[in-house]
Amino acid sequence: MTAQNGHAETKRKPNPPFRAEQVGSFLRPAPVRAAREQYSQGKLSADELRAVEDEAIRELVAKQRASGLKIISDGECRRLYFHLDFLEQLGGMHVSSNDLGDGNLKTHTIPTLSVVGKIEHVRPIQLRDFRFLQSLVKSEEGEVAKVCIPSPTMAHFRRGREGISMEAYPELEEFYSDLAAAYRAEIQSLYDAGCRYIQLDDTNLAYLCDESMRAAAESRGEDLSTLPNRYAQLINSCITPRPADLCIAMHLCRGNFRSTFFAQGGYAPVAEVLFSKIDVDVLLLEWENERSGDFEPLRHLVPGRAVVLGIVSSKFGEMEKMEDMVERIQQAGKYCQEGIQQLAVSPQCGFSSTYHGNDITEEQQWAKMKFVCDVAREVWGTV
Repeated sequence: MTAQNGHAETKRKPNPPFRAEQVGSFLRPAPVRAAREQYSQGKLSADELRAVEDEAIRELVAKQRASGLKIISDGECRRLYFHLDFLEQLGGMHVSSNDLGDGNLKTHTIPTLSVVGKIEHVRPIQLRDFRFLQSLVKSEEGEVAKVCIPSPTMAHFRRGREGISMEAYPELEEFYSDLAAAYRAEIQSLYDAGCRYIQLDDTNLAYLCDESMRAAAESRGEDLSTLPNRYAQLINSCITPRPADLCIAMHLCRGNFRSTFFAQGGYAPVAEVLFSKIDVDVLLLEWENERSGDFEPLRHLVPGRAVVLGIVSSKFGEMEKMEDMVERIQQAGKYCQEGIQQLAVSPQCGFSSTYHGNDITEEQQWAKMKFVCDVAREVWGTV
């Protein structure tokens, strides 16, 4: 992966000048939900659905701008799930049933992902969507379009070796190699189109902070003494080397389906790998309550890398207090080598990691985003 001048760097400061962030997804507006239902029933064509999504994204961009944000996403408005819609478009991947589901936690089953053949980048996946988003962003006013894609680890962790064809990949190292190559091709296609900010969404390193999920992974035959490092190697292989003007972020999620979390526990089990071995520019981490532990693991954060503190809940509508947010940012800064200058603020996750959305209203969602921008101005004097 190279810059247009043929040179790439791996040491850089985060490129977008931000203090207020967002994780990527917003509640699907009512017209999109209605159109998606019609599309699933065969009553609407793909082009007709996309036209509805286009209009909704125009409105989402305007609302992000009105909130004060400079980092702009399309709200993941075109997706059912934050990861499956992307991964199923790679050659060799198969999703069991990527449909709407009923959104009921007791009856809804998230579709499963399987590797059934050689993984390859068949075509650009996010390119068309990025170009539309970019056409709405006011770059001259400092706005930056962010594209969110699932972390490559999402193709492995949930099913492990069982979910990867032995015929296609008798040895896992070839699987990791092909997966990284596919990601590099996708990232290159986005970069060539002008994208300068890409976020990888990862649940698995966060799940490895949870004792019960660690035990489940061990029962599947995973070696937890080596798995975090192997994931770091995979992620680095996807993004390194890269152009100096391309910012790569990674968000760690502990579960966000209909305002429900699935993992808990501090970052200590993965802290050294997370903060010093994964070559991303920005880490967006959930820290909105005690289930994520304290800020002590930030002592592993290397200079030149930023952490976005997800201390505002996107799961519940109750508004946090400004003084509490300022105090928590100051607390976190005590563990960072460069103090609060290595930090930013955001909601702990997106508002709609799946089509179904969290149990929060749109009014509360935008109030939260405005609040995030207000916190950033209070602490750093800018968004």
